[in-house]
Amino acid sequence: METLRVGVAMPDPPFNGMPDDGGLDIDLMCALSEKIGATVEFVPYDGADFDGIFDGLGPSYDCVAAGTTVTPQREKKATFLPPYVISGQALAVDTRRLPRVTSVDDLEGLTIGVQRGNTSRPIAERLVADGKAGAVRVYEYTAIRDALSDLSTGGCDAVMKLAPVLTELVKPVPGVEVVQRGITVEDIAIAVPRSDQVLLGRLTVAQAELEADGTLQRIRRKWLGNPYADQRLTAH
Repeated sequence: METLRVGVAMPDPPFNGMPDDGGLDIDLMCALSEKIGATVEFVPYDGADFDGIFDGLGPSYDCVAAGTTVTPQREKKATFLPPYVISGQALAVDTRRLPRVTSVDDLEGLTIGVQRGNTSRPIAERLVADGKAGAVRVYEYTAIRDALSDLSTGGCDAVMKLAPVLTELVKPVPGVEVVQRGITVEDIAIAVPRSDQVLLGRLTVAQAELEADGTLQRIRRKWLGNPYADQRLTAH
């Protein structure tokens, strides 16, 4: 039987949890593999820069499912299926230390923590360039929990990351809360090699079937609490 190798980034809940924790992408790729008659193998990516995950398309894995935002730069390296989630960036702070910060409009002179290769970085850098924030501190992709801890110690003042992931990651961190969502609108989609149009077609058809039969809605409700592809349709 064919094996579908899937590149994943862990931990990135609720998309990819740590091994054995599951996640939305894990459930989705299991369902897609079953649809196309393949077994699935998850291949963890542990690079410091998330954008490096696309370099493994082809030699290391057949596709990437890692809560991945579609961007023009990434489309130079990969082809994307239609989005299975639409979301956006969110902002977290230690509300005990910085109670006045409730949005990106309150970041003047403050430092924003982002992950290397994450789509939050250009947004944070633009805020600095516009004089709306003081600086950007870039953490290795695997060091997101260090960034959240630094919110309380002053290593950084705010962390920006995709809303579903940031919402999960702050839960165990005392005093740290998501104070703003919907900073951007981003399509989250599975990536395949630009050269593999056959796999793109097979997975696109299978994903459409999972949407039509309600499987994808059930997966989104399980992991996000919201069955809609567009996660902005209901309030958090």
